[in-house]
Amino acid sequence: MIDTTEQISAVKRTIGSRTLDAGEARVLTATQTYDAPVEEVWDALTNIERIPRWFLPISGELKVGGSYQFEGNAGGTVERCDAPTSFAATWEFGGQVSWIEVTLTPAPGGGTTFTLEHTAAVDDDMWVQFGPGAVGIGWDMGILGLAGHLGTGASIEPGKAAEEWLASDDGRRFTALSSASWADASIAAGTDEAEARAAADRITAMYTGADQQG
Repeated sequence: MIDTTEQISAVKRTIGSRTLDAGEARVLTATQTYDAPVEEVWDALTNIERIPRWFLPISGELKVGGSYQFEGNAGGTVERCDAPTSFAATWEFGGQVSWIEVTLTPAPGGGTTFTLEHTAAVDDDMWVQFGPGAVGIGWDMGILGLAGHLGTGASIEPGKAAEEWLASDDGRRFTALSSASWADASIAAGTDEAEARAAADRITAMYTGADQQG
C-alpha cells in the first residue's frame, strides 16, 4: 500500500494562466518523480492495454489525430505525440473542452519526472465556488494509481476497487489532503486564502459525499 500522506507530499502542484483564442485560461500543473526509466513510464501512459490497470478502461486510437474515450469519464483527440517524452490531447467532458499535456524528463540521480498540465477556460463563478480541486483531486487519484502501478507492476481494478477505497477512511483522508494541497497552490497563485479554503471544503464534501449527509 502507498502511504497517502507521502504520496500527496510527493506531488508538486502549481496554478498559472495562459492566453487562448477564447480568452484567459487557468493552467493546473502536477509533477512527480517516479523511480522508473522514461520508457517504462511512457509505456504505462500510452499502452492502451496497460492504462486500465492503473486508471480507467479506454477505447480508441492513441495516435496523432486519433480519438480516445475513457469509460465514464473524459475523451478527446490526440493532438501531438513525441515519444517517449511528451504528448498533448484535448480533454472533453460534459460538453466542455480543455487540454492536457504530459512531459517526461530524466530525473537527476535516476528515475523520471512526470509533469501534467491541464489548461481550461473556467468560468470565474465556478472557480470561486470549487477552485482547482474540482479537477485536481481527480488527477491526484490518477497519479496515485500510476505510482502504485510503477511501484509494484501489479494490475489493479480502478473501477469497483477504487470506489471502495475512496469510500474508506484512508480514501476520504486522501481526498481531503489533495483538496487542501490544491487550495495551497491556489493561495500561492494569489487567491484569497479564505476563498480558497471555502472552495476546498465544498469540493471535498462533494467528493466524499459529505454534502449529501443530513
